[in-house]
Amino acid sequence: MPNLSVNERVQKYRNSLRASGLRPLQIWVPDTRMAGFNAECDRQSRLIAEAECKDTKLDQFMDNALSDTDGWTE
Repeated sequence: MPNLSVNERVQKYRNSLRASGLRPLQIWVPDTRMAGFNAECDRQSRLIAEAECKDTKLDQFMDNALSDTDGWTE
C-alpha cells in the first residue's frame, strides 16, 4: 500500500462518502466552553418555565400533540 499523505487519505475518504450518496455539511453550534454559556442556559430555562406556568392551555396542547403520534414508529 503506498504511503499517502494525510490530505490524500482524507480526500480519498471524502470521495468514498460522496460515492455513497453523502455530501459534506458544516454547521455552527454554540460553544459550550464559552464563559457565560451556563448562565445563559439558566436564564433561558427560567424564562421558558415562567412562560409555561402562565400558559393554562399548554398541558392540553401537549397532550393533544402526543396523542397525534400514534403509528409514527410502525
